[in-house]
This record gives sequence, structure tokens and C-alpha cells, in this order.
Amino acid sequence: MTHVRHRHVERFTVVGNHLTQHRELSLTAIGLGVHIQSLPDGAKIGIKALAERFAEGEIRIAAALRELERHGYLDRTRVRTASAHWVTRTVAYDAPPGLVPERKGRPPARPSGTPAPPPSLRPAQTAERPVPLAAPEQTPSPRPAPLPPPLPEPDRPEPARHRAATELLAGLRRHDARLLLSARDVARLAPAVSAWLERDVEPEAVRRTLTSLLPQDPIRRPAALLAHRLTELLPPPLPAAPAAPRVHPLRNCDSCDRAFRSEGPEDCPGCRKTRTP
Repeated sequence: MTHVRHRHVERFTVVGNHLTQHRELSLTAIGLGVHIQSLPDGAKIGIKALAERFAEGEIRIAAALRELERHGYLDRTRVRTASAHWVTRTVAYDAPPGLVPERKGRPPARPSGTPAPPPSLRPAQTAERPVPLAAPEQTPSPRPAPLPPPLPEPDRPEPARHRAATELLAGLRRHDARLLLSARDVARLAPAVSAWLERDVEPEAVRRTLTSLLPQDPIRRPAALLAHRLTELLPPPLPAAPAAPRVHPLRNCDSCDRAFRSEGPEDCPGCRKTRTP
């Protein structure tokens, strides 16, 4: 085949080979696609209008339109006009969207010269809406450290017991140099030691509790360590001691002079029994 080329300067249409040499479109669909591309905007390309123009008939034309729509050359939408009539809006592409790089992702443009659908029938706006700025992420404030439990205090403060507690605390550095306390720390911890002494704990037992099993590392806060031990290891009060059984004194029987235990002067049980009738 040899082409005889002629340069058209008017009344011509540029058609891509992707349509004229399409391997999946029928010859009718290709010819109809070329014809549609040659039409001006606003031209009627309904099935009946095309059937009046060509001899293929409505069935073949309808099938060709479906082929062009399936392969992206046409976009047909049924809309309702303001006069309540249904019409088909058709957008024709000289190249299917996505085939040409510069058209990828672009929405189809409305053909010039065609009336815009009424506001109620227009597609939803796809323009990006302003996105409200997200509130800045707030860093949660750190939770305050829990307060240490209060130090124990004696129920009945006594000067002598308080003095013994003060001497015990001040002398702890003799057992371990790391337990050096300030005068203020001694005054603050002395009531807690008094509470131990009030519960009948010997001073040596209190001292042993405070100085045994100390950590090997340097003790940076000896007062805090002692306060923890005095609070957490406080023993419960001793239960009340059972009352000792009352023992009557020894007395001599007024009748037989026999010794026996009695609350007051009286005869012994034997003498009282012999006198019983």
C-alpha cells in the first residue's frame, strides 16, 4: 500500500492511531469513534440521531457506543433536566483518560456549548475542602510523685522516751558512717523512734532494724532510708498480757492451826466440814 498524502488546512480532524488501529474495537466502533471526534461540541450523538445518519441501524450503533464507552472513549450519564425529562449527557475523549500522561487523574471537562445541568443534578463538588487544623498534640504532664506515708508518732509522748529516741538516732553513725544525720533530721525522726519504744521494742532492737542489711552502694539520703524503715517495719502494739491468777495468802486455821490459803481469817475447809451437821 502506498499513501498519497495531502496536507489539510481546513475541515480536518486529528485522530490517534490508538483508536484507528485499536485491536479490541470493532470496525463499526472505530468508524463511529472517528465520526464522533469530527463532530462539534453540542452535536447530538444519540442512537436515533446516528441511525438516521448511517445505515447500520440502532442495534449495531448501540453496540458500537457501548464498545467505545467500555474502552474509555465515551462517558455517558443519565441526568434529569429542570423540565423533569431524562437526557443522556455524553463526554467524548479523543484519547481515553490515563492513556495520555497529561490527562491522568484529570476529571472530564464539560463540552463547551452544552448547557450545564441544573444545580440539583450537578455532581458533588470534588474540590478539596479546607481541613481543620488538628489541635497540637499535648504532651501529658508527668504525674506527681506520690507523697511518702506519714511517719508514725507515739500515742502518749513522754520526754524520757523522746530523749532516748534522739540519742539512738544521733548514735547511728557509730555503727555505719553513712548514717550521718543532721540535727533537723534527728528532730524529725525522733517521734517515729518514740512510737517504736512505746510499743515495748527495746532500743537495741530498733538500732538493729535500722542498721542491718544496708545497701552496699553509697547512701545519698540516709534520713529517707531510715524514715522508710521506721514506717514500713513498725511492729504492731503488744497484746495486753493476761491477768495473773490471784493467789490468796497462807493462813493458819483458828481451830486446828493448820496452814491453808484463804482470803481472810477463817477455819480451814476440814474444820468447817466437821462442824457441818
